[in-house]
Formats: sequence, C-alpha cells, structure tokens
Amino acid sequence: MKCLSCEKFSINILCKDCQKNFLKPSFYKRELEHGFYNYSFYSFSEIEELITSKYYFHGDRIFKTLAKLSFRKFAKNFEYEELIYSIGIDEHTRHEFSQTAILSKHLKSKYISPLYGKCKATNIVKYAGKDLKFRKKNKRKFDIKVSNRTIILVDDLITTGTTILEAKKACEEKNNQVLFSLTLADAKI
Repeated sequence: MKCLSCEKFSINILCKDCQKNFLKPSFYKRELEHGFYNYSFYSFSEIEELITSKYYFHGDRIFKTLAKLSFRKFAKNFEYEELIYSIGIDEHTRHEFSQTAILSKHLKSKYISPLYGKCKATNIVKYAGKDLKFRKKNKRKFDIKVSNRTIILVDDLITTGTTILEAKKACEEKNNQVLFSLTLADAKI
C-alpha cells in the first residue's frame, strides 16, 4: 500500500515519516463561551484532506492514526481528581464508522473513560459549508443518554462552535458537568 501523504510504500495508510514530520499535533485553545474552552490539535487547513476522509471507506484508518497522534497523547498527560467521561458528539454511524467514537476511544486512560452512543442528534442536518445563521436556525436537538457525570465532549472539527455549545447545553440539562471539548481540528486557525 502507498502512504496517502507522500505515496511511498508503507504498511500504514500514513507512513511513520509523514506521521512524525507532518502530523505532529499542536495545542490550540478557543473560548466558546465565558470559561468554557475547546482544545484542538491541528489547524483544519493542515489536515483538511485527512478530516474529509470520514466520507470514504478508508476514513476509519485515518482517524485512528490521527487519534493516536493527538488524543492518546493528550490522555497520557491528563490528570484529574476523579474519573471523567468522554462522549463523542453525534456518534451516528453513517460511513461504516463513527469518527467521534474513534477519537473518544483513544482518550481511554486512568482518568478518562469513553462512553459511546450517549449524544446523538435527533435532527440529522448537514452543517458542512453552512453559515452560523443556518446552524442556529437548524438545531441538532441532541438526545443525551447519561446524567450526573463529569464529561469531556469530543468532535472532529470545530467551525463556529454551535454544535459543541448545543451538545454542552443538552448535557447540562441532564445534570452533567462539561469540563471542556476536544476536537482534532479548528477551522478558524
């Protein structure tokens, strides 16, 4: 098989050299509302082709690689005074895998336990390429299936922050405390 990035022969979908040289994560912080932050590992422009792989059959392998490089590394360095839970936003399986479930899985550690299928949109609307006005008018209407927990929200991409804030509000209505959100990439960087 060839590396999707450099096209050299590789047993991995992204060769070790490309992972080391081109996919080294950074850490970006964006305040979404007073005191609530989203942390991302890449600029969307850096990994746009990789993020959009979620629409193709090989997307799960790309997301596993990105999750190992960023989310797993984050989890190894994260400490908290109690066990907290990671929840992927809208874990519907539309392309034979859920990218948010893959990301959340790689947060598993002594301090973080992933929960799956706990935050699903009941209004399946596509936000890709849509402006803030459209997003606010067409809410996702999340169904939250967990309560009384301390949570990290997980998504692949943050653009306006609308989805994350709507998921946060829905979680809080179920008496959950949302510490922050984590995304692979930030479209504003």
